[in-house]
Amino acid sequence: MSAPAATADRILRAARVLFERDGADAVSMRRVAEAVGITPMAIYRHFPNRDALLKRISDDSFQEIAHHWSARNEGGDVIARLKAIQRIYLDYALAHPHLFDHAFSARREDARRYPEDFHARRSPTLNVVADVVSEAQQAGLLRQDDAWDVAMTLWAHTHGLIALYRAGRFSYDERRFRDFYEASLGRLLDGLRS
Repeated sequence: MSAPAATADRILRAARVLFERDGADAVSMRRVAEAVGITPMAIYRHFPNRDALLKRISDDSFQEIAHHWSARNEGGDVIARLKAIQRIYLDYALAHPHLFDHAFSARREDARRYPEDFHARRSPTLNVVADVVSEAQQAGLLRQDDAWDVAMTLWAHTHGLIALYRAGRFSYDERRFRDFYEASLGRLLDGLRS
C-alpha cells in the first residue's frame, strides 16, 4: 500500500472513531490530525474539506450495511430474508447510532431522494430491499405493487420504530423492543401478502 493511501486510511479510521464515539460534530480536521499524528493541513491532501471526509464516512457506512444485507440475501425463504434485512437495519442502528443518524436521519444536500434516485438504483441499501420485494412478488408471496414503494414503506416502518425507540418513546428494554419490532414487521408483511 502506498504512503498516501495508508495515510488516507488512517485519517478515515481516526475520523470514524471520533464519529462513532461522539457524532459528526466531533469530527474536526484538528482532532482527526491529532489522532493520526499529522498536521491538520496534511488531511487536505487526501480530503478537500470536512464535508468530503464526512461524506466518505457516510458512503462507507452505506456500503457496509448494503454488504451485510446482501450477505444475508442468499437462497432460502424470501420472506425470512426480507425480515433478516430489516433486522440488520435495527442491529446497525443500535450498534452505530451516530453513523446511523448521519446516514439515514440527518438532512444532507447529497442525500438520495425518492423516487428518482432510488429508481435509478443509486441506493446501495434500498436496492437490496427492492430486489427482495420484487422476488417475493414474482413468487406470489407479496401482492403485486410497485416494488420501490413497498421497499420505501418497509423502510419508513422500520426507521420510524427505531427513531421512536431511540427517542425514549418505548418503555421496553432492548430485548422487548426487538420482539415488538419483529412482531410489528410481521404484521406489516402480513398486510402486504397476496
